[in-house]
Amino acid sequence: MSVTDKKTRKKARAQLNLQVNLGGMQLKNPVTVASGTFGYGFEYEPFVDIAGLGAVIVKGTTLEPRMGNPSPRIIETPAGMLNAIGLENPGVDVFIGEYLPALRSRGVTVIANIAGNTMEEYARLAARLDGQPGIAGLELNISCPNVKQGGLQFGTDPVMVKEMVAAVKSQTSLPVMPKLSPNVTDITAIARAAYEGGADCLALINTLMGMAIDVDKRRPVLANTFGGLSGPAIKPVALRMVYQVAQEVPLPIMGLGGIMNTRDALEFLMAGATAISIGTANFVDPMITTQIIAGLQEYMEECHIADINDIIGAALPQ
Repeated sequence: MSVTDKKTRKKARAQLNLQVNLGGMQLKNPVTVASGTFGYGFEYEPFVDIAGLGAVIVKGTTLEPRMGNPSPRIIETPAGMLNAIGLENPGVDVFIGEYLPALRSRGVTVIANIAGNTMEEYARLAARLDGQPGIAGLELNISCPNVKQGGLQFGTDPVMVKEMVAAVKSQTSLPVMPKLSPNVTDITAIARAAYEGGADCLALINTLMGMAIDVDKRRPVLANTFGGLSGPAIKPVALRMVYQVAQEVPLPIMGLGGIMNTRDALEFLMAGATAISIGTANFVDPMITTQIIAGLQEYMEECHIADINDIIGAALPQ
């Protein structure tokens, strides 16, 4: 390609609109990174301009520091991986005092993922993060066990989901995005409950529960026995759930689950996702996010689409 052609292409791409609005969070493009797969972003700076991403969804944050689960806690599986990290993190005070200022100074759009064992903990976290400069919104990890309900996951009960979202919304002016668990009978019932609780947008899906067994030792591989399955193996399930929820609930959706390339990202956008999140693929290729952004631009050029929003929901029934 000649220098002139390169300049022409660069000018054409500059005229493309990749901005999307995710429930009040204005993103420069629809490509974000999934919580827990990208650290706080700094780990990927040798490979990615983290300020150029739609958003960095930081690893799950709790009120107090957590050590996480014992090892082994990650294992590769056919077409994916299992993880049982256990929300290892330094706690909200360290996040606010150290990580957030560094991200803010780099111009990164930050979505904070919060987790807890009771609704009160989620509400306190929301209140603690409310008003902190540099946070665009809150993602609720509702796949955590509710210790007051015998360990039942918040995200599997529509009543608890609605109450959880309402409790968090009462403590913050930030956009709230529950991350829905696929380990349910009807994902649309959970999505409707989140909507009724006041959610601004939805993220789906979180990991599927799975396990692996060491046949030589005759016991589970993961120290925690069960782990979250992610990667391309879960993409068809995630895509189906996004497609279903997009038709049932009038909220913007962050789609994730097995997105490995531009075509995967386009599928989720066409299924009704306003933005997408890259998780396991970051471990395979640390530069995949920038490649997907470029791939979306190339697709828009080839198809003469000036605005990425014209792709969103294109595969939904008209």
